Amino acid sequence: MRYDLAKSGNGLTYEIRGIVEVAKLLEQKGIEICYENIGDPVAKGEKIPAWMKDTIADIVKTNDLSFAYCSTKGDEDVREYLAAKTNARGGAQITKNDIIFFNGLGDAIARAYSSIRVDARIMLPEPTYSTHLLAEVLHASYPPNTYRMNPYDNWRPDLNELERKVRSSNSIVGILVINPDNPTGYVHTEEDLRKIVAIAKEYELMLIFDEIYLNMLFNGKETVALADIIGDVPGISMKGISKEYPWPGARCGWIEVYNADKDEAFARFINAIFNQKMSEVCSTTLPQLSIPLIMEHEEYQGYLSERLKHYENLSNIAYNILKDCPYVVVNRSNGAFYMSVVFNEAVLSDQQKLSIELNDVRDIVEDLTNGSRMENDKRFVYYLLGATGICVVPLTSFFTSTPGFRMTLLEKDVDKFENTVKTIKAKIVEYVESSKCPA
Repeated sequence: MRYDLAKSGNGLTYEIRGIVEVAKLLEQKGIEICYENIGDPVAKGEKIPAWMKDTIADIVKTNDLSFAYCSTKGDEDVREYLAAKTNARGGAQITKNDIIFFNGLGDAIARAYSSIRVDARIMLPEPTYSTHLLAEVLHASYPPNTYRMNPYDNWRPDLNELERKVRSSNSIVGILVINPDNPTGYVHTEEDLRKIVAIAKEYELMLIFDEIYLNMLFNGKETVALADIIGDVPGISMKGISKEYPWPGARCGWIEVYNADKDEAFARFINAIFNQKMSEVCSTTLPQLSIPLIMEHEEYQGYLSERLKHYENLSNIAYNILKDCPYVVVNRSNGAFYMSVVFNEAVLSDQQKLSIELNDVRDIVEDLTNGSRMENDKRFVYYLLGATGICVVPLTSFFTSTPGFRMTLLEKDVDKFENTVKTIKAKIVEYVESSKCPA
């Protein structure tokens, strides 16, 4: 090419999927892989109930419009339904015109961040979900601005740091909150969320709340939706069906827009997102049409409740196994279906290893980790993969300097999950102690 055409930031990787390439390579060498890296309930064995399949099949059989384009913002009846559900909460009041559908929440995130001017930035939590990170960095071609989620305080956000950074930088135009949080499983308190809204109001910022897991809480935790507390602050709530149904392959997500009529600059931003969407015509129709029928089905809430009981059980199993491991900090996950484990300060080094039986596998892992400037938690993840077949995600891939790893709570076989976590605990100890001098 006559010049470098790739936008700055193209070196970023999506490690949640990237590590799969290594896992597939090791599978070819005879390693059985336990995929704990990606949040796909169906891929981990979730059985879609017959009533849900029948509901979707009936739409296909009886409604020819499920094969057609819908309105650019999404099917009008479905948007009416979703607006009514939000309005019933008693907070922000919206109409169908305040909802825009996308082909998955990843599409919504990409279009939202790309509609922000390049010198304007969104404050992200640290660690943060990779899709938000990539979209924010790619739009600006600079590292992100972040506020810390504190693993030594149950992953509670550092709101003093958030307010200080917002006050000191005029380039910050918005704050991202993921609630419940991915990758940590933290559920934000109403008190903290109201403080974040107050910060946004004081400094004239918009809010972006990723609420795709909002109805997936357990261990007795409660929270509030952005719509409940936003008042007159401009904001967006991001939602979808990929986790809650679950139907990730539907690629069906939407945004709810609050208070676009109260701020001209925010209204122009929303219009820029919509104009991008018009170039695509619309999002997939069939999954949208299923939303009212499935969410109002008499068996839906019971089905969701049973899944949440399962995640709660696995959350507590993992926490109880790992909490006494001397080399890590672990917090109980209370929402979504993720748990992040943090290594204690200075326990990892580039001299540590795990025993790997198969020569071909050991060669691959050593080739990947030797002589590279690899983060120490990623190095552990590769050795864990080679030694046990357990595939987790290094925490530093979620843009944090805090080393650790993220795992899921999706395994349907409880005994297998318990054995997996026990194996992880044992390998953490073996790995850390491999660099200790013999007595």
